Amino acid sequence: MTDSARMHDVTEETRAIVDLVLDYSRRRLLSQDTPLDKPLPAAELARLAGRTIDEDGIGARKAIGVFEHVLAPACITTDDPRYLSFIPSAPSKAAAAFDVVVSASALYGGSWLEGAGAVHAENEVLRWLAAEFGLPTGAGGAFVQGGTLGNLSALVAARHAAADAGARPDRWRIVCSAEAHSSIASAARVMDVDVVTVAPDSGGVLRGEAVREALEAHGDSVFAVVATAGSTNFGIVDDLAGIAAETRAHGVWLHVDGAYGLAAMLSPRARDRFAGVEHADSLVVDPHKWLFAPFDACALIYRDPELGRRAHTQHAEYLDTLTETSDWSPSDFAAHLTRRPRGLPLWFSLATYGAAVYRDAITASLELAQRIAAEIEARPEVQLVRPPQLGVVVFERIGWEKADYVAWSNRLLDEQHAFVTPSSHAGRTNARFAILNPRTTFDHLTGILDTMR
Repeated sequence: MTDSARMHDVTEETRAIVDLVLDYSRRRLLSQDTPLDKPLPAAELARLAGRTIDEDGIGARKAIGVFEHVLAPACITTDDPRYLSFIPSAPSKAAAAFDVVVSASALYGGSWLEGAGAVHAENEVLRWLAAEFGLPTGAGGAFVQGGTLGNLSALVAARHAAADAGARPDRWRIVCSAEAHSSIASAARVMDVDVVTVAPDSGGVLRGEAVREALEAHGDSVFAVVATAGSTNFGIVDDLAGIAAETRAHGVWLHVDGAYGLAAMLSPRARDRFAGVEHADSLVVDPHKWLFAPFDACALIYRDPELGRRAHTQHAEYLDTLTETSDWSPSDFAAHLTRRPRGLPLWFSLATYGAAVYRDAITASLELAQRIAAEIEARPEVQLVRPPQLGVVVFERIGWEKADYVAWSNRLLDEQHAFVTPSSHAGRTNARFAILNPRTTFDHLTGILDTMR
């Protein structure tokens, strides 16, 4: 057997490799006490790991050992209940386990021809989400890598639709809140369009009347308005109904960036906050955030998927067999071609547990956020920056400067107590709990607050 065949044939060596990998995966998936862990300096990692890539290989047993004992502990455990920075990930055990199946099955999710079964399952999830968000029957799209790619793809479709309608401004423009996610500005740079940022109200909410002024000022050069359904920094939901009324009146595409927060609409406790999302022309929500799927998955949904298809279908001679049919190929709906069926772990988890379990888990996070916010208000040494709408709680330690927050954050991680990084708003440094993991408890949070005394 040639050396190259060793990588693909089923041999005793192959069986041993698979057993090693599956044994580690099983132990990790079933673990409830995985350390929080922390990064190491590059030089220290190089020293501990040694050289792992050479002509002869180091063997699977040594490689998995290096990963388990050196590399993995240098990565912060994102599904730890004390991981409260950025937006955590807490995939369900079913979703995480099925992610192994997706890779083991050698599935391709770019076209119906090659992955009809996988695409069918993904589309069932997309239809369920679309119905939850009030979009009409027929809405759909694809799972993409993350909210950044989802927002970019939706905005490309929006500009394409505006151009097809005959608009030809000197410069294209997007209208969004000054507190919109950084990916909107990133998309604008990629597309070479301008961003018109509109000031939100004192509570961080972008209002319809503010959008109206921007639309009247910039006219036909605006091809899309982006509303945020749960900002990353504060979890604030914009005035979706008021903004939708203005976009409909002006004939402008409405995109809703719900990457983090739109999943909260599944909870009866928060559903009313999202009134107006049903008017969106496109939206995104990230299952690897509050829908308990593994990295990396963003659901991109169009009201009229044909508008996405017109903007994104790639044409080449070798693709004729795909593009000359009406089959539903996910590669037609975003700025991608090759893709794994990244929506399948969410499908399996939903099919396994049922939607009610998801609703309960999200509701529990919302309730915990309110409870810890009340606790913060009751403590004299800390204060809320804004009352939480969803699961993000932002607060300040009275009298602290940036250096105090940085030292405190570093100490928490060094002592493996928690991962809470400093944030800021309006030039002031603060702390922030992003509450998403169903295993996060009130005691975890009060224990962290106690370290600020």
